[in-house]
Amino acid sequence: MSTTRTTLAGADAGVQAHQAELRKDLGLLDVVLAQITYVVTLEFFGTAVKAGSSHAVLWLAAILLFFVPQALVVRYLNQLMPLEGGLYEWARLAFNDATGFLVAWNLWLFVVLLVAEYGFVLVTYFAFALGPSAAWMASSKWLTVLASAALVGGLVWVSALGLRVGKWVTNAGGALTVVALGVLILLPVFHPMRGTFGSYHPLPLVRPAFSLFSLSVFTKMTFGALCGFEFVAIFAGECRNPARTLARSVLFAAPIIAFLYVFSTSAILAFLPSGQVNLIGPVPQALSVGLNSFGLANILAPVTILLLLANTLSTANLTFSASSRLPMVAGWDNLLPKWFTRLHPKYKTPTNSILFIASVTFVASVVGLIGVNEEEAFSLIQIWGFTLYGLAYLVMFAIPLVGSRTVGIQPGVWLRLAACSGFTVTLLFVVLSVFPVIDVPNPVSYAWKTVAVVVGVNTLGAILYTRRKKRSQLC
Repeated sequence: MSTTRTTLAGADAGVQAHQAELRKDLGLLDVVLAQITYVVTLEFFGTAVKAGSSHAVLWLAAILLFFVPQALVVRYLNQLMPLEGGLYEWARLAFNDATGFLVAWNLWLFVVLLVAEYGFVLVTYFAFALGPSAAWMASSKWLTVLASAALVGGLVWVSALGLRVGKWVTNAGGALTVVALGVLILLPVFHPMRGTFGSYHPLPLVRPAFSLFSLSVFTKMTFGALCGFEFVAIFAGECRNPARTLARSVLFAAPIIAFLYVFSTSAILAFLPSGQVNLIGPVPQALSVGLNSFGLANILAPVTILLLLANTLSTANLTFSASSRLPMVAGWDNLLPKWFTRLHPKYKTPTNSILFIASVTFVASVVGLIGVNEEEAFSLIQIWGFTLYGLAYLVMFAIPLVGSRTVGIQPGVWLRLAACSGFTVTLLFVVLSVFPVIDVPNPVSYAWKTVAVVVGVNTLGAILYTRRKKRSQLC
């Protein structure tokens, strides 16, 4: 490993020098809770329940074919290249500047779209917490715009203060997510004792029907729900002992995440038929129904749902802060203007980058509402973002397979097999992302919108990179 470290230091001494200026605020517990907060995406339970009673088999297949391979590859790359910027720097060093820039571009746009959809989530969760009289809130576009504006404003403030403050928001979100989903998982176990409904099978092993729809649901459960272990590596330069901390965090967080996904999906289906599950807020919807039969819904349901809201807020905080680091690191590499690299003199945060991203995120949240209903808009924004994320993941899985050996990439056979499995599943997700898992008025229009957005933004990214490169050469 010492030879690898020497090679890496020579390949990217500039980034390591820059990241030495950053505060080292993250320890192992912070990173583990950040992994749980980020990877456990509550909205994807709405996709998982579309599989019905066969969800457990699909989850187990997803864990075997994607989740475990992802954990192995990310752990390897974290130890090899513990650099601020994470996957962006891995791709740039393993391939070239152009590949690194496009990976960062897709990651950045993914985060913008991810945070843009949180306005929908906030309004939906508050509607469930307040009860049936507040159902109108979930379909109010003006309320969604106001929620998005308030959220983005709060994220700017916390991100500007840095991870010394932001990590406590993330830590609280990770811990409260485990508590709230734990309540949901336990509810069906106690219901049969009260005669509420019949037998409950938390791990039904039902073979799924083979169809294009079930395959589309599987890929969205697999990549959409289980991706994300590499994301916290964007903050490598702000971790204490990043190579060791980031690698160990994967080992601690992975079994907790797998357990929460499988058994929470079973609990949702114990209370709701798959066709009646709200795509945006499946967990608060199930909690409302489940707690109602205990006679405690008026007290416990709002509290538990607001606990889940903490997950959304903390995830938004984590992703928004991470997105501000990508332009900063790209500026270090002279792929973006130095304007993005300016740090706050006290908090050492990239304030210019934060303000720029806030503006783009809010615009994206408003544009997503134009011409469609709230559930279709949410689905479109979500799938656009995760498809762009999928393109970045294809590059990540390619690194152990064909990445440059000049930075010490020498994977074993098992890691190569893991990378092949992850690459194949991710590619399947990207190809099938054009097929909706909800009823939409015009599926063809839905598909073309997705294709146009993905191709269009990557074409724009290539143009921006080419222009920036030419300008740098002239200077």
